[in-house]
Amino acid sequence: GVASFHLSVFFSQWATIRIEKGVKKPQPQMLKIPAANGIIERDETPMEKEIAGLHRMEFQFSDIFYFCRKGFEAIVEDEVTQRFSSEELVSWNLLTRTNVNFHYVSLRLTVVWVIGVIVRYCFLLPLRFTLAAIGITSMIVGTTVVGQLPNSSLKNYLSEVVHLTCSRILVRALSGTIHYHNKENKPQKGGICVANHTSPIDAIILTNDGCYAMVGQVHGGLMGVIQRATVKACPHVWFERSEIKDRHLVTKRLREHVADKNKLPILIFPEGTCINNTSVMMFKKGSFEIGGTIYPVAIKYDPQFGDAFWNSSKYNIVSYLLRIMTSWAIVCHVWYMPPMVRKDGEDAVQFANRVRSAIARQGGLTELPWDGGLKRAKVKDSFKEEQQKNYSKMLVRNGSQGCLSAGTESD
Repeated sequence: GVASFHLSVFFSQWATIRIEKGVKKPQPQMLKIPAANGIIERDETPMEKEIAGLHRMEFQFSDIFYFCRKGFEAIVEDEVTQRFSSEELVSWNLLTRTNVNFHYVSLRLTVVWVIGVIVRYCFLLPLRFTLAAIGITSMIVGTTVVGQLPNSSLKNYLSEVVHLTCSRILVRALSGTIHYHNKENKPQKGGICVANHTSPIDAIILTNDGCYAMVGQVHGGLMGVIQRATVKACPHVWFERSEIKDRHLVTKRLREHVADKNKLPILIFPEGTCINNTSVMMFKKGSFEIGGTIYPVAIKYDPQFGDAFWNSSKYNIVSYLLRIMTSWAIVCHVWYMPPMVRKDGEDAVQFANRVRSAIARQGGLTELPWDGGLKRAKVKDSFKEEQQKNYSKMLVRNGSQGCLSAGTESD
């Protein structure tokens, strides 16, 4: 009730209407942005069809224009790197991060924004910080104490109680308003829960409604302290990406975990990195080679009330938590989807793509085939070679067809 009240008070509709009216007014020295989401309108026509429209066979210099245009589009606005920065909002949400077009609308709105800053930093932040400190401390102390007990049903029960209780405290520290849909499809023990990844709080959002054995990368700082404490009470799997031996160990431990139907479902974010709540990128196939039942989960945050995306290359975990704790709230929708199993004749990559497509459709997210590892790495040579092979195959095929047609005409 308190969360709903403060959302309705501090995000009143008149502010958004006022902003939209201000945007509709003619603004000199500003470029008109197309109706599309991006800066440029892309032509999604495949390379083969587009080049085929220029000629029928063999290489011509006009082919260069196709590759030049695609290169210019990537320089101006590529569809990958923009997924690693906060999404742009249609209208200002009275927070610091905003679109350049909405800096000033009216004196009244400016006064409301100043009041909001005072409320968020002087009233909400201390309360949220207190709750967060209680939740994190309870999580570390509770899991450390439970971890000293011998393996038994009592230890498992106490571990679930500690995780659920602390997760719910932490969600309230973020003024979290979470809407869970289709609870009849919740992940079951012995299964694998896979979800799209926007933020470290994704795990808290899900554990607020049930317990999971988590799999993820080892972190330092505060996140590392929490990881080392929780693994004592629950069989979480933390690993270093740079060590190949750890990957084999992870796969082995995951298979052993799935084989035991009495253990908690595994929670995996197969993208491997945080994406900005607009898209779903390539799922790593390793999660789908283990076997067992996959329980897809789609997570979608409402950016009007706060930006949940974590740009780990720009902010450390403490700075990130400070940003979301000074937002209005974290509003989120979680969809539990029907379980999926690997079909006969379907390899791990095809299965991963099928699960990714289902999550993207349910969450209203854009599906992209790119690897989230491009956040910190360069494009692999294999991607470049694939485009080169496609072009060469097209030339060879067209050339063969041209020779056949020429032979027919001579006959």
